[in-house]
Amino acid sequence: MKVISHWSEIPQFESEESEAAFWADARLDQRLMSAAVLKSDNRESTTITLRFDPRMLARIKRIARSRYLNYQSMMKQWLGERLEKES
Repeated sequence: MKVISHWSEIPQFESEESEAAFWADARLDQRLMSAAVLKSDNRESTTITLRFDPRMLARIKRIARSRYLNYQSMMKQWLGERLEKES
């Protein structure tokens, strides 16, 4: 069984059948799954509003769906990763 350790290893599927065939012989690495789970902290959070071009938001949602994530959580994860790089 192939172990997927990077999101880029998951191809774009043309049908549900091709996706089912892929996952029949593949599984996600536990570290990848753990990194995808949003870890909550006890600090207070603030709600903000962002305006997106509808096509950009649709792309973000599609990426999140392909990773089995909530799109807002994925965006927070992306921002957190970028902030770490900037530090």
